[in-house]
Amino acid sequence: MSNWAEEEVQTADLEDRRLNKRLALLLERLGEHPQLSIPAACGGWKETMGAYRFFDNDKATFKKILAPHRDATVERMKSSPVVLLAQDTTEYDENICLGPKGLGTLKEMAKHARRLHPTIAFTPSRICLGVVKAAYWARDGASPRQARRHKGVDEKESRHWLESYQDSCALQAQMPDSLLVNLADREGDIYEWFVEYQDYAPTARAEWIVRATQNRDLLVEPENAAKWLWSALDQAPVMGYTEVNVKSRPNRAARLAHITVRAATVPLKPPTRIGYRLPALSINAVLAREETPPAGKEPLEWLLLTSLPVASFEQATTVVAWYGVRWCIEVYFHVLKSGCQIKRLHLESEERLLPCLALYMVIAWRVLFSLMLARAAPDMDCEIIFDPQEWRAAYIVVKRCPPPLTPPRLGEVIRLIASLGGYFARKHDGPPGAKAMWIGLQRLRDFVIALNAQQDLAMRCV
Repeated sequence: MSNWAEEEVQTADLEDRRLNKRLALLLERLGEHPQLSIPAACGGWKETMGAYRFFDNDKATFKKILAPHRDATVERMKSSPVVLLAQDTTEYDENICLGPKGLGTLKEMAKHARRLHPTIAFTPSRICLGVVKAAYWARDGASPRQARRHKGVDEKESRHWLESYQDSCALQAQMPDSLLVNLADREGDIYEWFVEYQDYAPTARAEWIVRATQNRDLLVEPENAAKWLWSALDQAPVMGYTEVNVKSRPNRAARLAHITVRAATVPLKPPTRIGYRLPALSINAVLAREETPPAGKEPLEWLLLTSLPVASFEQATTVVAWYGVRWCIEVYFHVLKSGCQIKRLHLESEERLLPCLALYMVIAWRVLFSLMLARAAPDMDCEIIFDPQEWRAAYIVVKRCPPPLTPPRLGEVIRLIASLGGYFARKHDGPPGAKAMWIGLQRLRDFVIALNAQQDLAMRCV
């Protein structure tokens, strides 16, 4: 992967050619060993000091470092007829001992509450295309619920969900040949978002799917009509049946859920806001529910609000399937936190931390991109992603035999690399996971160095 870092930052503009070059070098070095500390990944005092000077430079900002990756992501998005833009917020808290800072005893701790809210592009086949937007902020303190009720959406953290959708609309205007759909979990159930959709021209607005969390009031005239959102979907006829893969979580094994699908268009009553009035809207909704879950299992139930059509069973199941891709951003967070170990970064100040965090966000995309591309297109030529030295090193170490003259398929190489990270590749095993992949990539780089050294030694002896 010696060339991918340079290709990913081709449009970098840090106002200094040396900084642009350092950006590509750091991306490569940290990407080779994402789990190691910065000094260990850089491999020497000179390179380590260069990294810290880069993070200290005012020109190397969070936004500018992500900008070339966004450009590359947009180019990848243009080749996909449908792009799903998943957004979510993850906690990035840090507990700091106050003793060494002279602010208390060794037992006294201060909690720095931080939040990261990225928007990640995926294809419907779950290939990660990259980060298109990211917001980062530090929480000063808890805000009482009563105080938040008197604030507009622009004054609360909820604005990040709307800003992500607005950015998706800007991208949709640039890509008329692709359909962009913004995905959000229950935190995105914000009425102002639904109003925002109406304000854009049909040719310049992205579609959206949001999982409902509020049992909203409906505008109803007949006395026997449902007055609440959930009740209206409960009364809708069953359109058909489908299956959803329920992902594993702590204390919950993965399983296949058999669900019923209902859909309807419902008139929403606008919520009350202090200082302004919101218009009434009609919105499409899909209820995916597991009617008979296994004994002792919590039933799956998604009530999805969407701007996409849901008149037919095929349209409704498409909404359910596309919302299921939202889980991929949770996998991205897992790679970022556990694979890249961002919680172990101790760079003293936010100004130093943010450029480093931006680099690891690009590295996390690279791990997930390689993994999911191999699942979606296992017969692809492996040299589209890996250099010849890389796949040959993996082949020699795992297979214990000379590599073939013709490059193997991508799926085979991914399994070889994942086996370096603990993947057993048994008949009953599923495809490699993210953890095996990032450990395998880290070990692969060491084997490439050893292989190059052996070849250089052999040339000298000739």
